[in-house]
Amino acid sequence: MITRRTVLAAGGALLAVPALGQPRWPDRPVEIVVGFVAGGGTDLDARSFGRALEKRIGGTVVVTNRPGAGGELALSSVARARPDGHTLGTTNFPSLITIPIERQAQFKLDDFAPLGNLVKDPSAITVGAASPYTSLKDLLDAARARPDQLTYASPGVGTDDHLQLVLLQAQTGIRMTHVVFQGDPQLRTAILGKQVDCMGLNLGAVMQVPDGFRILSQGGAARSRFRPDVPTLKELGFAVEMASERGVVATAGTPPAILARLREATEDIARDPEFVRQLEARFTEPAWEPGEAWFARLRAQEADYRGLWQRTPWAQR
Repeated sequence: MITRRTVLAAGGALLAVPALGQPRWPDRPVEIVVGFVAGGGTDLDARSFGRALEKRIGGTVVVTNRPGAGGELALSSVARARPDGHTLGTTNFPSLITIPIERQAQFKLDDFAPLGNLVKDPSAITVGAASPYTSLKDLLDAARARPDQLTYASPGVGTDDHLQLVLLQAQTGIRMTHVVFQGDPQLRTAILGKQVDCMGLNLGAVMQVPDGFRILSQGGAARSRFRPDVPTLKELGFAVEMASERGVVATAGTPPAILARLREATEDIARDPEFVRQLEARFTEPAWEPGEAWFARLRAQEADYRGLWQRTPWAQR
């Protein structure tokens, strides 16, 4: 008797079989390059994706962490890789488009072939559980009273977590000192060790290790089902909506047949209940968007961020 599970398994196996007359792929391990340290949200998403991808392409997938410059080092290595489908990269929006706006970056959007977006995780503003700031208003009032003295940590210039600070500063007139760390674990440690006053870090990343933290706000369009008690910035009166969108790309110029297999496998993974369960277990929202539609949207949003840069240049603000 043929069951639905049998059909799905067979479909996954077909992704690993090369068409007649085409060279076998993969013929060596496929590498997924991550722009942040191990243990953070992007890294964990990449490892879940890599394990699922192995089953669908019939080959080994390895994750390589290349932190630095807000993800630029990793993205530039993917942009320069041989376009043969053996090098993939994780992306983080908005830094995927903000990095080339704010500086002479070693990559641009057209250097990548999009596979699809997988996750959306709102930015949050968090303090330590023992902090004197029990609300976002408390924090902003303190920053207004002591310009440049309060410290705000984020995973990089031009990331969603940094840009929510830029927008808040522009709307409120406050000034805080921005401090950059290379990933989620370092940010959490800095708050727990009272090295910084607050941090911008995605809601899911804070909730994975919730002890010792107080989340003051989050930048989603609506309250999160994972923390319905945390207000959005919009609810608090600020026209700020900010989240990290995490997806996967290949190098531009990847052969069409290989790219098609990668895109098919990526969509299959994104719709797999087990993969979705893993994302939700990390308190992040699955947000599947096919590659071409995803990049078309990003190109449209790029103009908005260029306008923001002209109004409020955010480099290390």
